[in-house]
Amino acid sequence: MTEEQVGVVVKFFSKPSVAAIEVSGGGVKKGDTLRYKGHTTDFTDLVSSMELDNKTVEEAKAGDMIGIKVKDRVREGDKVYKVVE
Repeated sequence: MTEEQVGVVVKFFSKPSVAAIEVSGGGVKKGDTLRYKGHTTDFTDLVSSMELDNKTVEEAKAGDMIGIKVKDRVREGDKVYKVVE
């Protein structure tokens, strides 16, 4: 398995457990496995729900600011990698 960086966490909303991510490279699709990595963060999660401008989307490209539901807490500055099998 290889990983490619696709973005960085800009903000975390704890109540809905949503990470705001700025997509910087590649792209993110529903069904992708993402790895969140930072000083105290390191876990993988499947993209089950993703929003762009408060609308559900299937795919995001570089430059988009998306919201993704995550299973655990992430922090500003955490890097986001797409796991490629």
